[in-house]
Amino acid sequence: MEDPGIKKQNWDVKETELFLEILKDLDMKKCLDGRKVRNNKLFKVAHRRMTAAGYHRTVDQLKFRWKLLKSAYYKCKREPSSPAPTKIQGWWRYEKTMIAIMESRHPLLGAGVTVNSDRNDKGTEDSEGEASMLHWPQPCPDNTAQNLGLIIKMDPEMDSQLKIGFIGAGNMAFGIAKGLLSGNVLPANIKVSAPSSRNLGRFQELGVAVTHSNVEVVSGSDLVFLAVKPHLVAAVLNETSVHIAERHIIVSVAAGVTLATLEELLPENSVAIRLMPNLPCLVQEGALLFTRGSHAKQEDGALLRSLLHRCGLVEEGPEAWIDIHTGLSGSGVAFVYLFAEALAEGAVKMGMPSALAHSIASQTVLGAGKLLRESGKHPAQLRSEVCTPGGTTIYGLHTLEQGGLRAATMSAVESATERAKQLGRK
Repeated sequence: MEDPGIKKQNWDVKETELFLEILKDLDMKKCLDGRKVRNNKLFKVAHRRMTAAGYHRTVDQLKFRWKLLKSAYYKCKREPSSPAPTKIQGWWRYEKTMIAIMESRHPLLGAGVTVNSDRNDKGTEDSEGEASMLHWPQPCPDNTAQNLGLIIKMDPEMDSQLKIGFIGAGNMAFGIAKGLLSGNVLPANIKVSAPSSRNLGRFQELGVAVTHSNVEVVSGSDLVFLAVKPHLVAAVLNETSVHIAERHIIVSVAAGVTLATLEELLPENSVAIRLMPNLPCLVQEGALLFTRGSHAKQEDGALLRSLLHRCGLVEEGPEAWIDIHTGLSGSGVAFVYLFAEALAEGAVKMGMPSALAHSIASQTVLGAGKLLRESGKHPAQLRSEVCTPGGTTIYGLHTLEQGGLRAATMSAVESATERAKQLGRK
């Protein structure tokens, strides 16, 4: 019999938003399969995260809240012109996130699984109209078990127990470490090595252990970030490979060093992942792209994504994209800085004090980037929204086009990408 107290809940806006963000972070819609045991585990993970954030709800209360939110979503989908659902106050605040959760692509679609739109889902927990409306496929036990493994890998309790090492103490390592520590990783579970003490002090300020021994880092870690210059990778792996065991995940952030090279230098069947971050990881606004090696499983990628999500945008793609990402985002931040500098100097030329001009230029870049990211609009659309016929912006844009800004920027990305490829061939 259902506890009547489950239905009598008062959720504030922040609590509901956090709950939905947790479900979105867990890719929940991709993993619910209507099986109570597995679905309970998913809600238990969400329950732990809610509790860690200071919101104390039972698993059943979370399930009931999800049921109400899901019902509201389907009502709006069936009757888009009808009034907002009354059971969810302020539904408009949550609608965008619910769409992101509910309309994410199911992992079985496109994988040769037969779609059955006549499936009867009565009696399952996640059955409210999904099969008929979204043409969901029949659940596949093997794939579902794998998806559940991804969720368990993303459990914050696992993150907090993982031993993580960094070989190299440069800006990329520091930015990633800061992101990890802002999540669930404890300082006591991180160790960093570097040949000199020059960069280790800032890690010590974070409460992280430091050493000059690469072997010590590898021996005491489960996941190791290889954050050294590309020409040092071979020497470091030759030194440490005898200590790399089956449990290890080796994540290389060395530009141009391919997975084939890494796997050749590592012991047989080692798990290698190639990651390309960028400098804004230092402020947890990075853009990170990774690709898995031949022995890295899907759950290894899910674990890395879970660890790095506080560093910024984290995406997975084929290795061919890594060099492109280097040109686009790794080097791209310098292109943006150059443009920001030019903006400010233009204002200085026209009479504005330098400090104020640079402050406004940086805020302009920040605001434009945030609007571009959050609006989901194409840059050309946002650009056109700023322009008015005969106005200041279209005159300025004409000057930029005359100067070849667009072509020069495209060529800069191309040049940086080609250079990254050259580094990989050395």
